[in-house]
Amino acid sequence: MTLHSIGAVLRELQQEFPELTVSKIRFLETEGLVLPQRRESGQRAFTDEDVERLRFVLRAQRDKFWPLKVIRSALDGMDLGITTDEPPEAGHAAAPAARPQGARLPTADQLRRRRSVRVTPAELREAVGIDVAAYTQLKAFGLIRVDSAGRHSADDLDIARECTALAEYGLEPRHLRLFRVAADREVGLAQQILEPVRRRRARGAEDADPEELETEIVARTLALHVALVRAGLGQAQ
Repeated sequence: MTLHSIGAVLRELQQEFPELTVSKIRFLETEGLVLPQRRESGQRAFTDEDVERLRFVLRAQRDKFWPLKVIRSALDGMDLGITTDEPPEAGHAAAPAARPQGARLPTADQLRRRRSVRVTPAELREAVGIDVAAYTQLKAFGLIRVDSAGRHSADDLDIARECTALAEYGLEPRHLRLFRVAADREVGLAQQILEPVRRRRARGAEDADPEELETEIVARTLALHVALVRAGLGQAQ
């Protein structure tokens, strides 16, 4: 089986899609539309099938103007041997983003994962299925933030999705701002613990791995948050 680097994939697909970038390929990976293997070095390794999936996605966006959620449904159908030129579930294409199925806490491996993908505001809106007004509200209340290059992190995609799901229950960004305030305070507490550890490690001391410690702190604060909310709901009954 032939494996291709992300650079090789980019060069091949740019023959048909000249404006394609490495960032766009990584974004489509973040969205789960293609799942390349990883070499021992950590570099992505794409199969011929991965390249064709990317080609299908890019053509569907360029030629048919399908949103990502429709493309994802089409790919699911292809995996089952179903092919069509019509958008899957076309009658639902304009519906609000579906709420997450069984929202749950991330695993330790997911917490450790550092996602380097950066997306533009337009790419975020398309991925989440929100309009400019909803995006502006999320940004205005500090729930999502752009970096110095005007791009969003992969975590902002998750934040925007959860906020969109909660909007179905009448919770607007102005209500959810409290979560940003609480999260920033938790980050501040974590940094108070981590900074001395990082300084000692920089001096060569055999201390705890800051990344492992950070994961543990995040996991514990999430568990504490869940326990506090559960206890509060129990007392309110």
